[in-house]
Amino acid sequence: MGRRRITLADVAKAAGVSTTTVSLVLSGRGRDLRISEEVERRVRSTAQELGYRRNTLSVGLRTGRTRTIGFVSDTVASSLLAGNMIRGAMEAAHRRGFMLFAGESGGDPDVERALVEAMHDRQVDGIVFAAMYTRRVVLPDGLDDGPAVLLNALPVGRSTLPSVLPDEVEAGRAAARVLVDAGHRDGLHVVGAGPRLGDVPPNSIAARERLIGMHEVFAGAGVQPVSAHQCPKWMPEDGYDTTREILRHHRPQALLCLNDRLALGAYQALAEAALSVPDDVSVVSFDDHPIASWVRPRLTTVALPHHELGAKAVEVLFAASERPARAKAGPVVHRVPMSVRVGGSVRSSRAPSG
Repeated sequence: MGRRRITLADVAKAAGVSTTTVSLVLSGRGRDLRISEEVERRVRSTAQELGYRRNTLSVGLRTGRTRTIGFVSDTVASSLLAGNMIRGAMEAAHRRGFMLFAGESGGDPDVERALVEAMHDRQVDGIVFAAMYTRRVVLPDGLDDGPAVLLNALPVGRSTLPSVLPDEVEAGRAAARVLVDAGHRDGLHVVGAGPRLGDVPPNSIAARERLIGMHEVFAGAGVQPVSAHQCPKWMPEDGYDTTREILRHHRPQALLCLNDRLALGAYQALAEAALSVPDDVSVVSFDDHPIASWVRPRLTTVALPHHELGAKAVEVLFAASERPARAKAGPVVHRVPMSVRVGGSVRSSRAPSG
């Protein structure tokens, strides 16, 4: 507190050169203007010894860039799983020499608007507007005043902003293929959504898209699930209750759960019924939540690529800021692949050859 900030003039005086020379050297343009290596070394050494730091705000005023990115989210920062989106975005920003400023709104529209305004006041070079889970969001006023990208979100109403989303349709295909490739044709039940595409939790884009992919693969393989059960919340107790309901009427051979928390509840209900995973019942799920590695046997699940989503959002943001906007171009949705994490929860039911 109270310490005077070291200026370019201070560095110039100590190094015995002009302020212009110091500015050119520290901005990386010294070689272009034929400033000698010896002078460059002296200027940089002097700046380090004096503790000079560039005023990024004043640089931004001169150049139009502050080399900063804003990251505004609902509850991503405090989420155990989705927090990796911030890490991916931060690492991608750092690779380009940018700093990431993150703010969390708790889903409050007024706080979202205030955060966006604060980011613009600090002259960030772009904003990533993120949601913890894939959903439609009302965009705060002013978000599109500069380059911006929607992460894990689609807009309510019209918007020209690009979105970055997990490829949930392909994830649904991948989960269904795991069971089909293992030979499961009968006794298959879906836990969490369905049977119709509209039978999903409110505002759940992921559920509908996963069902689309699952239905496509099952139809192509001639497989008809015995039942599908919509759950308003995807929590362990919902998976437990739904699996108990299935067991009252059927002896399942495979369960396809719409997320890992549902699968945890399914494991518990199966164990109470003296049924073992995977010897009696195969289980496949989505998300790759830490739950998937805690249960025994480890759950086979299709992973949400949170780190990759964050990194992709920053890449798209840079591309948007570097490319002039096209007046008639519509919003683009970028899909990030989801990969299968193979555990021990699926048993092959194929008849042995020969």
